[in-house]
Formats: sequence, C-alpha cells, structure tokens
Amino acid sequence: MVIATKFGFRFDDQGRQTGLVSRPGHITAAADGSLRRLGVDVIDLYYQHRVNPDMPIEDVAGTVKELIEAGKVRHFGMSEAAAGTIRRSHAVQPVTAIQSEYSLWWRRPEAEVLPTVEELGIGFVPYSPLGKGFLTGTIDQGTAFTSSDIRATIPRFSEENRKANQALVDLLGTIARRTAATSAQIALAWLLARKPWIAPIPGTRRLTRLEENTGAADVELTPDDLTEIETAAAQIQVHGARYPEHLERMTGL
Repeated sequence: MVIATKFGFRFDDQGRQTGLVSRPGHITAAADGSLRRLGVDVIDLYYQHRVNPDMPIEDVAGTVKELIEAGKVRHFGMSEAAAGTIRRSHAVQPVTAIQSEYSLWWRRPEAEVLPTVEELGIGFVPYSPLGKGFLTGTIDQGTAFTSSDIRATIPRFSEENRKANQALVDLLGTIARRTAATSAQIALAWLLARKPWIAPIPGTRRLTRLEENTGAADVELTPDDLTEIETAAAQIQVHGARYPEHLERMTGL
C-alpha cells in the first residue's frame, strides 16, 4: 500500500479551512502529525495541497527535501501547481507527482502542465476524473444537491449549465453502449489512454462504484474510439466555472 497525504491548509478548532500556510515549521509539524495519526514510519508521497503565493516554492521544496533526508517522507508531490512553479520546485527537490483536476470537461492541464511533467519525468494524478460525478451519467438538470454538497456552490452544476453540458455525457454514453462499458469507465479509460504516466483517482463511497471504476483498466478504447471522442468533444463547449471564485483563487494555475 502506498500512502499519500497533504499539507498546506490552516484549520481552526472546528476543523474548518481558514487559509493557506506552507511555512517550513508548519510543513514539519504537519508531517509529524500525519505520521502519528496514520501510524506509519514514513509518508510515501507528501503533497503540497495548494501553492501558497506568500511562501517561495523553493523554501517549500527545501523543507520537504529535509523531511526526505530525515527518512520521514519518500516522495514530494504538488497539487494544482502551474508549470513554472513545478520547474522551480523540481530544481530544489525532484517532484514525483502532480495532482490536478483533469477530465474531459476540464482540460486546462494539457496546455502547459502535461508537457512540463512529461519533460521532467513527473507522474500526473488527475483528481475529479469523473467531473465530480457528472460524467457518470447519473446527474442531470433535475438532480438536487444538499447544502452540504460542494456541487451546490459550483457554477458548472447549476441547473442551466448541467443542461448545457449534457452533450458531453451523451457522447460518453454512446461510446459506453458500443463497448459494453459504463460512461464512468469510458471517462477513466480515456484518461488512461492519454499517457502511461497518468493515474486518475476517482473518489467513491460505495464498493460497487469502486469495482466499476477499477474495471476501467480493462476497457480498451480503439484509435477510432479516441478519435471520435476528440472530434466530438472539440465541438462541445463546457458551460460554467469549475469552482466558485473564492476557491478558484486558491489554485496555482
């Protein structure tokens, strides 16, 4: 088992996020806390959860390098980091993995981040590879979200935008029916077919969905399938921002 965890957020007494923090002392204390809570001697992959513009990335990478030298961490990762930031960090402490949102309905990493990680030999870990559930085909314009569901605050999940974005789900459904797979499996198989160093991490709370997601590794999309997806997706304009404005400002992209 490979264990990954993160640092980079400040929390209040109730466990609510109150901002970004990546001071060297915080990173070290967070690592010690994670080791204690996880009950392990070393963290396999230690991510900076979000780039902190108030702290030079060289200082962050240098602190993680010290943790690696101390035997507390094996590998350094970053989340939602821009290409230039990745290069600066990698020059201090080699980065093993970049975790950022990436799917058929959020493809910004293709512009600069993916070419950078390929050049530097860094793995890429797409989170929300199923578009927070939308690409599974189980959500439509009539779906209601509870107040505790983050999707209730995301512009892309407004009723109007869900209706406009349905074309992307319909595309996946068409391929899924032809290949005896599910829409979720096609969305994941598309990512797996992009590059051998891409490892998506779909989230789930149910065993049946976990089994469905892992089954995507057995779905082989043909070159014609991939061309059809690319051609059709290029004609589809995705509507709505992926995050509310205050959360989007916390990304390093």
